Amino acid sequence: MPRVSEAHLAARRQQILDAAARCFVRNGFHQTSMQDVIKEAGLSVGAFYRYFKSKNELITAIAGTKIGEVTSMLDDMLAQEPTPAIPAIFERILEIIDTNAGDGGTARIAVQVWGEAVHDAEVGAVVAEIYGRVRARAVRIAEAAKEAGQLPADADAEGVGAALFGLIQGYILQRILVGEIDRKSYVAGVRALLAAP
Repeated sequence: MPRVSEAHLAARRQQILDAAARCFVRNGFHQTSMQDVIKEAGLSVGAFYRYFKSKNELITAIAGTKIGEVTSMLDDMLAQEPTPAIPAIFERILEIIDTNAGDGGTARIAVQVWGEAVHDAEVGAVVAEIYGRVRARAVRIAEAAKEAGQLPADADAEGVGAALFGLIQGYILQRILVGEIDRKSYVAGVRALLAAP
């Protein structure tokens, strides 16, 4: 029997994640069964369970993939000389969110994951680790802004990073729960806050 290539395995895993994301966006995490995801993916039960054993594994894999896109972009921006200003970085993050926040977008899953993390210790631990990566990069952005004179020299980089991270989550919540929000206006609000004495 020929060996299955790594590319095939990766493609099949992505096929399952895409199917799970569609189901979670359409029906919600709790209303989606493993059978729903298997049917959506068009796979046999055996083929499916070769990759994922539970909905928790699916949800954390989806979250990890999406956060990986954000952290990769942030790493690229942090590697630039000079590091872009906080509002420019912030706007780029919000662009990614907007791309993923429509009716079928996976940003909708983020809100479900946050709720699940409150009640499920396993999901909570994974979410804390995944989102901790974004917050750590937000702190690095604050440190770079201090070095560039974009923030006061006595600014607490940890506090600025945590606040920046909170503004990102707030944008997601407003996009998903309240409705359309103008990204340019939101970024302008952040600029105004940064300029305030």
